[in-house]
Amino acid sequence: MKNYIQKQAISFSHAFRGLIYMIKDYNSLIHLPAAIIVVIFAFVVGVEREEWYWLIAAIAVVWIAETFNTAIEKLVDLACPKYHPLAGKVKDISAAAVLLASIFAVVIGLLVFLPYFSDWVYPL
Repeated sequence: MKNYIQKQAISFSHAFRGLIYMIKDYNSLIHLPAAIIVVIFAFVVGVEREEWYWLIAAIAVVWIAETFNTAIEKLVDLACPKYHPLAGKVKDISAAAVLLASIFAVVIGLLVFLPYFSDWVYPL
């Protein structure tokens, strides 16, 4: 049992190391502040529980896509240190997944926040 717990602890330490790597990554300079702003704004306007679900899901999808994108890019760099058109396509497709996830997140954000914003602009 002790051996199992040690293996699990090591696995979690690797996962947390990867998470820290992701947070320090250049692209996180965009995603992390955006996620923080969304969460703060959601608290300020008082979004409903169901809207929180959508916002959290949208943030998670972007981070998951960015995580896979970073992993794929690092793997392609390792496998193909010199430029190759196919490697470039793989990286572009991987980045497109992040773009699609980000567009999805923006749409969700607009659907959630626009009614609150319109209440501020046009109070009843």
